[in-house]
Amino acid sequence: MNKKIGLFFGSFNPIHVGHLIIAEYIVEHSDLKELWFVVSPCNPLKKKQSLLGERQRLYMVNLAIEDDVRFRASDIEFKLPQPSYTVHTLTYLAEKYPDKEFCLIMGEDNLDCIEKWYNYQFILDNYQIYVYPRDNYKTEKKRILPNIAYVNAPKMEISATMIREGIKEKKSVRYLMPEKVAKYVEEMGFYRN
Repeated sequence: MNKKIGLFFGSFNPIHVGHLIIAEYIVEHSDLKELWFVVSPCNPLKKKQSLLGERQRLYMVNLAIEDDVRFRASDIEFKLPQPSYTVHTLTYLAEKYPDKEFCLIMGEDNLDCIEKWYNYQFILDNYQIYVYPRDNYKTEKKRILPNIAYVNAPKMEISATMIREGIKEKKSVRYLMPEKVAKYVEEMGFYRN
């Protein structure tokens, strides 16, 4: 039987408690056995401003999840051609791990703009997608497809942008990130400028 693994793609710049709460909720309330945080070197739909190096972001994800066997940090996109296209990553993973079944985890805002993704129809046709709600986000059209599952995960108002801005403004963001990540960010002086 295939092992079902959820792929949670993101910049994780930095990873924060909102990411972890959503990940845990989805693993605990779905048929997924494991979840991989796929650290994206560069999202083709986002600007690269204030993006820490990929290895530093991967390290922070590892710090955040190191004690949880359900989670894994993945650098798979570091080895693939840039920019990172989800469809290429999925194809590569399917070839590398034929015994595993991969599913996508995304916010409803991402699902709403999936037509902008490279080869999006292939993803919609071939992969199960778990969609979590985004706070203050109202979708114009709710997609009803057999492979899309809407998960009633907690809505998170925490964002990496909020954390970076807080650090820049010399505000405390201590409880918005796992303790080890917050300590590392402070020690390294990340996001201050």
